[in-house]
Amino acid sequence: MTPMLARTNHEAHLYMDLRPCACGATAFDRASSVVLLPDGDLGSRYAGTCACGREREFLFRLPAQVELPTAGARYGDAGPSQLLDAGEWLWVADRYAQAVPADPHTLPASARATARARLAQALAAVDEVLKFAGTDPAVPPDAFWTGRGRAVRDREPGRFTVARLRAVHDAYARVLRQMDGAGGH
Repeated sequence: MTPMLARTNHEAHLYMDLRPCACGATAFDRASSVVLLPDGDLGSRYAGTCACGREREFLFRLPAQVELPTAGARYGDAGPSQLLDAGEWLWVADRYAQAVPADPHTLPASARATARARLAQALAAVDEVLKFAGTDPAVPPDAFWTGRGRAVRDREPGRFTVARLRAVHDAYARVLRQMDGAGGH
């Protein structure tokens, strides 16, 4: 089986975090290495032992053009993810956003920095959902290939219209600007 493309290390780690071991644990000490894939392309191998003793391993294809990390939260390039589907990205966005308290710009500096990082991750995850829509008015059905992703879509299919996703995106961006105005860097 050909390894799937991980556009960034951040995306690869998120993918692994969402794929639990048979015991249910998601965290494991990961060692990474760059490997040569059978087709001659480069890959990234993550391996380690789960707390239950099972060995875990993930192999990803590296992008042809590796982009250097930027200051902001970002999971990938301009194309849609091959690792997480649109519903999983929205699930991720929801989890990060739910971890941000109301009125985060009023928090003490250290708590505000944590809240800001979480909201920036939520915003980046919403950006990932939007990539699946392209020029369409809504995310297409083939952008949901996991059980979790389809469950998120089935609960509220209206959340996957571009108009609604942009409204969420803009709301998160507005709160981030407010936090930055309150010294949230």
